[in-house]
Amino acid sequence: MELDDYLQRYTVDLCKTLRLDREQPVQPVFSRSNPVQPQSGFGWSDLDSSSPVQSAWVRFGGSSKMVLKLINNATILHHIVTIIIKWKYTKRPIAKNFKPRTTHQAYLHSTTSVHYFPRRGLQSYASNELIPLSPSLPPSLSLPVSLFQWQLRTGARTSVRIVVAGDRGTGKSSLIAAAATESFPDNVPSVLPPTHLPADFYADGVPLTIIDSSSSTDNKFKLYEELKRADAVLLTYACDQPMTLNRLTSYWLNELRQLEVKAPVILVGCKLDLRDEHHPISMEDIVAPIMKQFREIETCIECSAATLLQVPEVFYYAQRAVLHPTAPLFDLEGQSLKPRCKNALRRVFTLCDRDMDGALSDEELNEFQVKCFNASLQPAEIVGVKRIVQENLPNGVNDRGLTLPGFLFLHALFIEKGRLETTWAVLRKFGYDDDLNLSGDYLPVPSKQAPDQSMELSNEALDFLRGVFKLLDKDNDGALRPIELEELFSTAPESPWDEPPYKDSAERTSLGNLTLNGFLSQWALMTILDPPRSLANLIYIGYGGDPAKALCVTRRRLTDRKKQKTERNVFQCFVFGPKKAGKSALLNTLIRRPYSKNYSSTTEDGYVMNMLESVQGGQKTLILREIPEDGVHKFLSNEECLAGCDVAVFVYDSSDEDSWNRSRELLVEVARKGEVSGFGVPCIVIAAKDDLDPSPLAVQDSVRVCQGLGIEAPIPVSSKSGDLSSVFNKILSAAEHPHTNIPETERGRNRKRYHKLFSRSLIFVSVGAAVGVIGLAACRAYAARKNTSN
Repeated sequence: MELDDYLQRYTVDLCKTLRLDREQPVQPVFSRSNPVQPQSGFGWSDLDSSSPVQSAWVRFGGSSKMVLKLINNATILHHIVTIIIKWKYTKRPIAKNFKPRTTHQAYLHSTTSVHYFPRRGLQSYASNELIPLSPSLPPSLSLPVSLFQWQLRTGARTSVRIVVAGDRGTGKSSLIAAAATESFPDNVPSVLPPTHLPADFYADGVPLTIIDSSSSTDNKFKLYEELKRADAVLLTYACDQPMTLNRLTSYWLNELRQLEVKAPVILVGCKLDLRDEHHPISMEDIVAPIMKQFREIETCIECSAATLLQVPEVFYYAQRAVLHPTAPLFDLEGQSLKPRCKNALRRVFTLCDRDMDGALSDEELNEFQVKCFNASLQPAEIVGVKRIVQENLPNGVNDRGLTLPGFLFLHALFIEKGRLETTWAVLRKFGYDDDLNLSGDYLPVPSKQAPDQSMELSNEALDFLRGVFKLLDKDNDGALRPIELEELFSTAPESPWDEPPYKDSAERTSLGNLTLNGFLSQWALMTILDPPRSLANLIYIGYGGDPAKALCVTRRRLTDRKKQKTERNVFQCFVFGPKKAGKSALLNTLIRRPYSKNYSSTTEDGYVMNMLESVQGGQKTLILREIPEDGVHKFLSNEECLAGCDVAVFVYDSSDEDSWNRSRELLVEVARKGEVSGFGVPCIVIAAKDDLDPSPLAVQDSVRVCQGLGIEAPIPVSSKSGDLSSVFNKILSAAEHPHTNIPETERGRNRKRYHKLFSRSLIFVSVGAAVGVIGLAACRAYAARKNTSN
């Protein structure tokens, strides 16, 4: 008996066994990732590009290709494929009393899609090594089987927590019980305890925890806590009670927004078997406006716990919304890939384009396939891929291979047709998490052992960045234009320097282009403030070295002061001072920004940085951090606030006595904080606005205070002159000699004298005790000798 005859013979028996009539209409499912309503019915026919029935190619060993018209019911499809597999590999007849698998077992292998089984036959079938094809591609866009092969990758997630909520009597508990027991229980408690579905329930291999809820006001707070912990939320309504559907929009969805629940939402219509058949309704007409108003809704599905119709599908879509979310990848309104997704896929393309010719050759495309999906592409399949891209996007293929636009087109096609697993498998293979950032496993950031340590880029990473700068500087003018910086971070989620504290913090030319010193200084600042982000962006832009060696931890500042030298290459200086003292003008001078007479009060910490030539040789990066006067109290409330500081600078207006008095108070506060916390830092006082008439009292008192604290006298400067290189060199020198210029208050001196006196007392006591012990031992020895002689 031939295979076609076999299938025709047992199709009716299968339908009867599964309690599904061949002409039964399929219940619709509306999902953002695949909004097309599935076709009903099933049958066999030749591939016809004009046919509305969805199809896909399935290859079995070396036999000829066959076309399967996809049907919506996953269980029937699974058994048809089972017949094909048994016929192909065993040639054994299938008895008429063939019993289908239980619902969850069937659904484990089929979710409205055809599966391609590897050539190892029944062993692969038994080990669940299944690779789904796309059920949604029209015949004219049917891609080769291998292109849809994917491995079950769900990132670091080990479980999915689903909370079921809705009005009383909508069928929440019955739905959960039907999914767990594969039957419709007669008596269901009003609220079920947490229900667990094992990892092998669905093909993704992730266990589910389903939380039932009560709609009673007495349990409202418990429900709110569960909703906040949920990975996905199912909101139920009863198909035979239209008011419960209205309650979703008037109450439940608004409640989720007020609670700021970020989890995807699945709308579930229960009790489908009780809907009045004489008054048919269009689910699309009802659901579409709701989904447009509430963008958090991922899927709408109707089911019946009594007949088990689409019960497993409900929780499959909930799990799918968590493991393979649509929102990070695709803009549903614009029907296009989101910028972060494009950038991530652009990085994947760049890494796979080994010869850097802007196209994936057949060899590179096959290597990509093997890396991501553990399966190679046949030459004919590669030709098929290119043909499909070229038919829809002419510039997607050139004589060298698949271009970046073609690569992006394929993934947009997968997502648009509901194959989010394919794109997520690629992204997760290259280290991305659900937010399209590199996951922590790919960022081996070294850890600091003490708060007065900091992070710096290694020499290898700096050499890489210099090479990148030279490569991007195509006009060789020693600076990067904004468009060149945009190109640099086109493979990162976004440019890390578009927002404070990085924006406008580095040296630029008069045309607004970023110099090499400014470029390297930006990286130095990001490495100190946010080491994981710095390492991630290094990897995004193509750093190919060992990530674990890209960053290094510096020696403790306390150790540097004891050894009276430092090995640091990046120094952070905190700038204090009262309002209108000239702090911002000092910072602007470091990055050669023109002096401005316009005054604007600083309310947030500001950063600037540049590279300076060190007297000891080589270049060092100096970072100036401005601490607003209003933020000093909060800043000093942190016990370790000075741990990351190499030099503290105090700026005051030399023409204003009040400005000096406030600056003196700040100087004493910081000095005392350093003495108490053990993180004392070198301090420098700057008398700004030297071009104005100085205040005699301020000048005299500032010199006296500095002498009393044991630090250098104030340095007069004028930001209008524009050249403060000598001032910055003094700041750099103080940072390179961390044991000098550390202020001592009178309280600190008294504490030091007390510690010295206490230490000396301990020494005297220790010496006296030692002498006493020795004397006692000598007496005992003498007494013992005397007794022996007697």
